[in-house]
Formats: sequence, C-alpha cells, structure tokens
Amino acid sequence: MRTEGHRRSDNFEDRGRGGGAAGAGLGAGVLFAIVRRIGIRGTLIAVVLLAGIYFFNPFGLRETVFGTLFGGVPGQTQTTTEAGAAGGVCEASPTNTNACDFSRVVLASTEDVWAQKFQSNQLPSYGAQPGAYQNPTLVVFTGGVQTQGCGAASSDVGPFYCPGDRNLYIDPSFYQVMESRLRAPGDFAQAYVIAHEVGHHVQNLIGATQVGVRGETQNQTSVRVELQADCFAGVWGHRAQASLQITEDDLREALNAAHAIGDDTLGHADERQFTHGSSAQRMRWFRRGFDSGDARQCDTFNVPANQL
Repeated sequence: MRTEGHRRSDNFEDRGRGGGAAGAGLGAGVLFAIVRRIGIRGTLIAVVLLAGIYFFNPFGLRETVFGTLFGGVPGQTQTTTEAGAAGGVCEASPTNTNACDFSRVVLASTEDVWAQKFQSNQLPSYGAQPGAYQNPTLVVFTGGVQTQGCGAASSDVGPFYCPGDRNLYIDPSFYQVMESRLRAPGDFAQAYVIAHEVGHHVQNLIGATQVGVRGETQNQTSVRVELQADCFAGVWGHRAQASLQITEDDLREALNAAHAIGDDTLGHADERQFTHGSSAQRMRWFRRGFDSGDARQCDTFNVPANQL
C-alpha cells in the first residue's frame, strides 16, 4: 500500500494531550442497563457509538467503557493547521506523527470513494434520503477525549465513531496495540480500522442505525451493524485498490486484523454474547465488500442470521 503523493484530508483535528476522559470508568453492566432503557433506536445509536469497541483494546474493554453516553461537554479543540500538518506536527502523539499523516491519507481516500457512491446512489436503502456524502472529521488524541455528542472516552475503548458529532476518534498509539497485542500489524490493517469507523458514519447517513430485525436481541442487531461496517470497509478497499496500490499482501493484513478482533478469537465462547461477529464472519463480510466494491452487497439487515 502506497500513500506517497496522495491528498491529505483537511477534515482533521489534533486535540493534543490530555483531551480528558474524566469519569470514564462506567462499568459495562451499568452501560447495558442504560441501553436497555433507551429502546431499539437508542440502542442502535449506542451500538454505533461503541464502534471502536469492535477493535476493542479487548484487554481494557471489560473495565472501561464511556464515562457518559450522550451530551458530553465539548473539550477544547486544537485544530492542526495545514502548515503544521505539512511540517509533520502531531501534538496528540509526537511519536506517532507518521500514523497521523497516514490516517489523513486514508480518510481522504474514503471521502473520494463515498462521495462517488452517494452521488450515484449505490447504497443499501433503508428509507432515508441521505443526499450528498457529508465528510466526517477525524480527531486524534492521547489518553482521553471529550466528544461533543457522546461524552468522555479513554484510549482504552479503541477507535470509535460518535454519531452525535459525526466525528471519528483515534489515539494513534492504537496502531501499536494492533501490532503488539492483537498481532495484527501492517499499514492496510491500520487503514481497515479507519475505514470501518467511516463505515459507521455511512450507516448513520443512510439510516441503517434505525433498522432492527424482529425477534432478535440487541447483541444480534449489534453483530449486523458491525459486519456491515466491515463490508463497507471492504468496499472502500476495492475502490482504492488501484490508487493506493493495494496488494494481496495488504489484503491479508486486513483479513488478519478482522480475524484478530472476532468475538470468538477474543475469547467469547457463547454466541449469544457476541456483539461484533465471529472471526469468520468479520473476514467474510470484509471480503464481500472488497471483492464486489458494491455497498449494496453489504445489506446485513436483510440476510438470515444463519447466513451472516
């Protein structure tokens, strides 16, 4: 995968250090008790809110989620200037400046791909009229962050998408976690992280977050949401294959990452407790999007459970 000479997205914020995740110690049991109270639509929004938990930092997930679910107080924003970005500045994580720059290239590529998909209406239909694609903003931070729509979060939750402010959030040091703890190295594996979170943004725009399947549990719906975001990430990879010179080795990196964060590989034995899908499912749906390049092939909500 080659990123040299490609456009960097301007939809980027560097929040620096100490973005703040005060109170981000809410236990998962308390979280899901709250989720049960807010109904199917609220639950689906919460599922997308917790998109980064799919990448998890699985080692911290059971202890730390979000301090609050909605309506967090906006933190101070330090926006990287174009001159600063060109100079290689990454205040959030100076040791990960290259990761910040790489993330901007990937984000720019997703902007191009999804703008075309929305313009041609090559999307699953859930009754919404999304219109033109609206670019999300990628926010990088270190340690913790205050979002404008989803409260406070620590780096322990991994990368995530907040539907309340339509931002993607990532601590660039997570790429090191992928390599050392998840054993999922490689630049295209990292690109998969970003493309998956952008996939949640696409879901938000097309109304997929309002969809439920009669008779299914919240966990089962969550699996459908996550697998669709995997498929959308694959669609981006297909469309970016030529411009970014994505190779078979790159594809293997992404599939390895998808395998690494399957619920079963992360140690969940009971399928009823799955929230993101098995390793086989995650790999299959990413590959479906990558092979077809067609977002309409990613309609996980209209597939029987035994065919996911």
